[in-house]
Amino acid sequence: MKTMLKPFAAALVAATSLTAIAVVTATPAAAETVLRLDEVAVGELDPAKATDYADSMLMFNVYDTLVLSKQGGAGVVPHLAESWTISDDGKTYTFKLRKDVKFQSGNPLAAEDVVFSLDRMKAVGQGLSYLFANVEKAEAVDPTTVKFTLTRPDSPFISALLRLPIVDKKLVVQNLAAGDGEMKDWGQAYLSTHSAGTGAYKVVSHNPQELTVMAKNPDYFLGVPAKAPDTVRLRYSLEAATVRTLMTQGEHDITSQWLPPEVLKALAAGGTQLLTESGGSGFYIKMNTTKKPLDDVNCRLALTYAFDYEAGIKMVAITDKVSQGTPASGPLPVGMLGSLPISDAYQRDLDKAKKYLSECKYKPEDFTLELSWVGEVPLEERFALLMQANFAEIGIKSEVKKIPWALFSEQVTKPENTPNISQVFVNAVTGDPDTLIYGMYHSSAAGTWQSPEHLKDAKVDELLDRARTETTDKERAATYTEVGKRLRELAPTIFAYDQNAVFAAGNRVSVPALSDKSKAFGLSGMGFTFRLMEMNE
Repeated sequence: MKTMLKPFAAALVAATSLTAIAVVTATPAAAETVLRLDEVAVGELDPAKATDYADSMLMFNVYDTLVLSKQGGAGVVPHLAESWTISDDGKTYTFKLRKDVKFQSGNPLAAEDVVFSLDRMKAVGQGLSYLFANVEKAEAVDPTTVKFTLTRPDSPFISALLRLPIVDKKLVVQNLAAGDGEMKDWGQAYLSTHSAGTGAYKVVSHNPQELTVMAKNPDYFLGVPAKAPDTVRLRYSLEAATVRTLMTQGEHDITSQWLPPEVLKALAAGGTQLLTESGGSGFYIKMNTTKKPLDDVNCRLALTYAFDYEAGIKMVAITDKVSQGTPASGPLPVGMLGSLPISDAYQRDLDKAKKYLSECKYKPEDFTLELSWVGEVPLEERFALLMQANFAEIGIKSEVKKIPWALFSEQVTKPENTPNISQVFVNAVTGDPDTLIYGMYHSSAAGTWQSPEHLKDAKVDELLDRARTETTDKERAATYTEVGKRLRELAPTIFAYDQNAVFAAGNRVSVPALSDKSKAFGLSGMGFTFRLMEMNE
């Protein structure tokens, strides 16, 4: 038996300020503080369905998980779990739970809640449930001990637990709606508008297209500092012009990361602070490998070398020191485990582009590429126009098409409906390389918004599966490097840039996790842990 982490008490001393916050009682006379921010819709509140950035913001504040991303470093630390052990064969994980945690309903946290949360995630079968496909079962050994049994060793399992929010079984079972089986709808109707977590913030009201209102949970087991916002108002899909006006008038506190660069520049010039989050995401230009002409690797390579990477980086620069992107070398952001070195960063080469195009079985005069962009992300239109100009230089015709996110995510489920070119921002939802590229490039994952390439390559599948069973970082890094090299050969994607999320923020709010690298998380969205913020009023 291998003990992987010491008891929670030791972790409190050595790990992260996230798990060691002192409670400060606000004075009765203190005015209520309200944090106002926005993100792209929809805000999915059901933790079994959460996948996107707005969903993550909700999940990380309303719910808790067994482990937590380490602040200011790599890896995870205990959270709802005090400690855990792993069997010698790597297939059994046993967790000891804290005994001082209560759900927002007042119900105490127990091992059966963890078992129920996993069973529910797998039964609903949406969101990030695929992260737990290798889990055979979870069992409550006793009220404070839970055991997971895997079908095979799975190195990313611990980090996957960052995406298993623990729900209040008793509360959910009391609110089941019509459905098949003993658990009926598994509480989906209820959890689409209500919270059932242990988190530092409670849901007051929720409209997934417009607004979610949250308030401090006074009974949170780690305490919530007095300077953290009392109330949070998260709005969805505001127009860039509206956000700019609200920020200028002091009626908004933090913007989404999707503002056009010139809006961020203007706000920064007016004294607004810029917050950043980096390390686990990229901007990917996806090519449908199943449809003419991009079913020919030579045509894909032609586009890869025709694209102007330097111009793209300049398009997302905010100031001399802050940019929304840095050069990419492959599918994994530079610096992530197994990534290719920065010396391999892509550069435009029109001679190579023309050479590969001459070797493509399709002639440019015989096709017109469809360049799609997501309507809710105006920056993508600019990249579509950049591609159109770049590709025209080697004789390829194209048309730019705006597609709403909901329609895009539906279209890509079928290869024949998927555009020739799509654009997506993808992040490592657990901070582990597996959750960034397995869902993009393994053939079993083809046909999601992350994988509109519809790639099917036996070598890529074998490497990605192998990395899941390897037990050392050295082995996994070597395998992921092989994946990167193989994907460069296959060219299913133009790796436009490694993403740095940039947010504009007013001066009444301080966000150390997004402004101080020593307090940053390696997990997208966790910087918006509201209890770690301070309202300066």
